[in-house]
Amino acid sequence: MYFTKTPALLKPLAADLVWDIPTVEDELFLTFDDGPHPEVTGEVLDYLQAYGAKATFFCVGRNAEQYPELKERILAEGHSIGNHTYAHEKGWNTPKSEYIRSVLKCSDFVESELFRPPFGRISRAQMAALKNRFHIVMWDVLSGDFDPRAGGVKCAMNVINNARRGSIVVFHDSLKCKDNMLFALPRVLQHFREKGFRFSAIRQEQLATERYRDTSISTP
Repeated sequence: MYFTKTPALLKPLAADLVWDIPTVEDELFLTFDDGPHPEVTGEVLDYLQAYGAKATFFCVGRNAEQYPELKERILAEGHSIGNHTYAHEKGWNTPKSEYIRSVLKCSDFVESELFRPPFGRISRAQMAALKNRFHIVMWDVLSGDFDPRAGGVKCAMNVINNARRGSIVVFHDSLKCKDNMLFALPRVLQHFREKGFRFSAIRQEQLATERYRDTSISTP
C-alpha cells in the first residue's frame, strides 16, 4: 500500500522534511532513486538530455562506488545528486548507529547535502541525527514504477494526474523498475513539456533558508 500523492495532512506533521519546492514557475523536480545502474541510468540520462530536462539522482553509495563514471556523467550533464545510504537500509528496521554509519559511508562517494531515506522510512532519532547536516528530501508524487502490478501506463498517469507546480516526483533508475520507468518517463517529459513546464534539479542552495550552525552528526 502506498500513496501516489502524498496526503496534504502529512506534510505539516513532518515539517523538517522537504516534500515539494515552492516555485512561481511551471517547474517540476524529477528524482531517481537507487542507482546508478549500468543498464538503466544511461538511458535515463539520454531521455533527460533529449528533453532538455534536469533531475536529481539519489544514489546508493555502493553503486556510486562501483560505477563512478555514471555518477560523473550525471554531474557533468548538469543534474544533482543526493545520498541514499550506502547499502539501501530501511530506517525503521535499522539501529540508529548503523543507519548513520551507512549514510556517512555513502558520503564518501556521494558528495551532497541532500538525503533521501530508502523507502521513505526514517525514525525520529535518525532524522534528528541527520537534519543538521542534510536536507531530508521526500516527495509529493510517486510514479509507482517499483510496483510490478502497475505497468508503465499507470506509472505515467500517476505522475501526469498528480504532479503540480513544484512537485517532487519519484522514479527509480534500478533494474527492478526499468521497464515501468522507461515506459513512463518519456511520456511524462512530453506531456509536461507540452504544458510549458521545465524540469529542474534540486539544488542545495534552494533549500538553505539559513546557514547551519552545527553540521555534525550525533552518534551513540
